[in-house]
Amino acid sequence: MRVTATVPQPRTTAALAARQRSTDAALRRVHEAIARLRREKAKVSVAAVARRANVSRTFLYDHPNARVAVATAMAEAGERRAQLLADQDEAHEATWRKRAMNAEDALKAAHTEILAQRTRIGELLGQIRDLEAEWTQEAVQRITTENTTLKQRVRQLTTDNRTLDERLKAARSNLRFQDRRVADLEAQITQPGPRE
Repeated sequence: MRVTATVPQPRTTAALAARQRSTDAALRRVHEAIARLRREKAKVSVAAVARRANVSRTFLYDHPNARVAVATAMAEAGERRAQLLADQDEAHEATWRKRAMNAEDALKAAHTEILAQRTRIGELLGQIRDLEAEWTQEAVQRITTENTTLKQRVRQLTTDNRTLDERLKAARSNLRFQDRRVADLEAQITQPGPRE
C-alpha cells in the first residue's frame, strides 16, 4: 500500500507567489542600490551592490536580471572612469608641455643674454688693452670694477642657465613619464577588469 501526500494547490500557488514577490523586491533593491551608487559616484561592484541591496552575491550571480543590471552598471562606471582618467591625463600632459616650453624659452633667453654679456666683456677688455697706458688709476679701477661685475653677472647667468637646463630635462622626463602612464592607462582600459 502506497501513501502519497498531496499538497493542496492553493498552498503551492501561495508559496510560489510569495517567492516571486521576494525576488521582485530583491530586484527592486538591486536597481535602487545601483542608482544610489551612481548618484554617489561610488565604485560599482558585485560586493557593493549586494551590501547596499541587502542580497547575497549568489543572488546577483544566479538571477539573470540582477546579473545583467550589475554588469551593465559596472561597464558604464568603467567607461566613465576611463574618460575621467583620460581627461586628467590630458590636463597633466598639457601642463607639463607648457612647463617644458616655458623652460625652453627661458633657456634660449639665458643663452642670448650670456652671449651678449660675453660680447660686452670682450669689448671692454679690448678697450682696456687699447687705452690702458693713457688712463688714470681711477679709470682703470672703474673699468676693473665693471669687469668684475660683468663676470659675476656671467657666472649668475651661467648658473641660471644650468638651473633652467635641469628644469627642462626634468620637464621632459616628466612628459615621458606621463606619456608612458597614458599608454599604460589606455592598455588597462582596453583589458577587461577582474570580477569580484
